[in-house]
Amino acid sequence: MSNPTSNLVLPAGLSLPTCPRGIGDVILKPDSPHLIDGVKCQRLDLWPDDRGYFLEVQRMGHGLAAHFPKETSQVSAALNYPGIIKAFHFHQHQTDCWTPASNMFQVVLADLRTDSPTFGRRNTLYVGNLRPWQILIPPGVAHGYKVIGTQPSMLIYMTDKFYNPADEGRIPHNQPELNYDWELQHK
Repeated sequence: MSNPTSNLVLPAGLSLPTCPRGIGDVILKPDSPHLIDGVKCQRLDLWPDDRGYFLEVQRMGHGLAAHFPKETSQVSAALNYPGIIKAFHFHQHQTDCWTPASNMFQVVLADLRTDSPTFGRRNTLYVGNLRPWQILIPPGVAHGYKVIGTQPSMLIYMTDKFYNPADEGRIPHNQPELNYDWELQHK
C-alpha cells in the first residue's frame, strides 16, 4: 500500500500514519497502558559486583521469547557508536526481542498495522544500564533507536526467524509522516 504523501511503498496491511511532531508516549513501566498493542516489556535482573555486572539475556523457553522456535531463532548483536540513529525498519513476519546490554538507548516504536487498535501510536523507551528491560516487538511495528551518551552501546537481540532481507522494510529516520523528534528534549 502506498501513502499518497510519500514515495514509500509498504506491504498490504501496513501504512504510514500521520503523526504530530514529538516522541509519542514515553513508556516508564513495563505494564504501561500506553504500549503499542503486542509490544511487551520485561525488567531484567542485573548482578553488579566489583568486576562489572552479569546480565542474563535469554533462556530458551522462558521470558518474552519463550515461544520462539529453537529451529529458526537467531541471536545477534549490534555495537553502536555514540549519537547514531538506526531507524526505522519493520518486519512483515519476524518478531524481535531486544536487550539493550550496555549503555543507554532511546528506543522508538511506531505501529504501522492498519488493523491494530493502536495504529499510529508511537512509543519511546529509554532503556539500557539504567533501565535494564527487554522489549518484544511484533511484526508491523516499526522500530529504531538512538544511542544516548558518550560511549558505544551494545544491543543484543533475538529473532524468531533467521535473517531474511525480503521480510525487512526500511523507513527513513526523518520520515515526515512519522514526524519523530530525535532532538534532545530538554525536559
